[in-house]
Amino acid sequence: MKSYRLNRLFNSKSGHCFDVAIDHGFFNEYGFLQGIESVQKSVDILVDAAPDAIQLTVGQADYLQSIPGREKPSLVLRTDVANVYGKQLPRTLFSRMIENPIEQAIRLDAVCVVVNLFSIPDEPEVTDQCIQNILKIKPEADRYGIPLMVEPLVFRPNSEAGGYMVNGDPEKIIPLVRQGVELGADIIKADPTDDVSLYHRVVEIAGKIPVLVRGGGKASDAEILERTYQLMQQGVKGIVYGRNVIQHANPGGMTQALMAIVHEGKKPAEVIDLLS
Repeated sequence: MKSYRLNRLFNSKSGHCFDVAIDHGFFNEYGFLQGIESVQKSVDILVDAAPDAIQLTVGQADYLQSIPGREKPSLVLRTDVANVYGKQLPRTLFSRMIENPIEQAIRLDAVCVVVNLFSIPDEPEVTDQCIQNILKIKPEADRYGIPLMVEPLVFRPNSEAGGYMVNGDPEKIIPLVRQGVELGADIIKADPTDDVSLYHRVVEIAGKIPVLVRGGGKASDAEILERTYQLMQQGVKGIVYGRNVIQHANPGGMTQALMAIVHEGKKPAEVIDLLS
């Protein structure tokens, strides 16, 4: 049954997926709200640009799912909330699963659920909570045929990075990706490596599980387009970008440019004009 929903997530011609994440308000960080102050406006812009999916929370999914017609992007439902992203971390960190996540996903007609797998320096308790979340949701996802997207996310030390900054070291990313696969992921959503040319190693370690690449921090237009093109040449099955789309001056144009790279194999020089 999972294949039925995967058919709605991955493009039928290319076999790839572009999921735009606008679930950032879940994490109680003021800086994450830039570009999505009005989720309804953001959803409307993205629906017009037609990515394969939009990633939302239980409290905001209605803006997408209430739109009439069959042509709108599919819903990817964020199922966990955490407080690990601030420049100054609170005394106690957590990653909590919403109640009855698969039941809520079914009610919202989601094609996929996503859950984090954090690796944060000196915070093994948070990793433990993430693993418990995955162990809890996996049997229910299998029972009801809901694909499970696991998001392995390696942090740099907060004291070094001054806030939420990912670690692009492949020796850190690769084992966490593999752990996500071993825990039962149907899809992996992982960070790009600092050296993009090494990303084929992440794809290899995931085996038959499709890998979608996170956008990470805000980057220049040229950088994000070139990085996406290089990643697609190494066997990834698509991308999950948020801030590099929603905080762009032309989010619709950026979506269309990235869709052309992901689904048509276009080169950055061929799509850059879509951003103007």
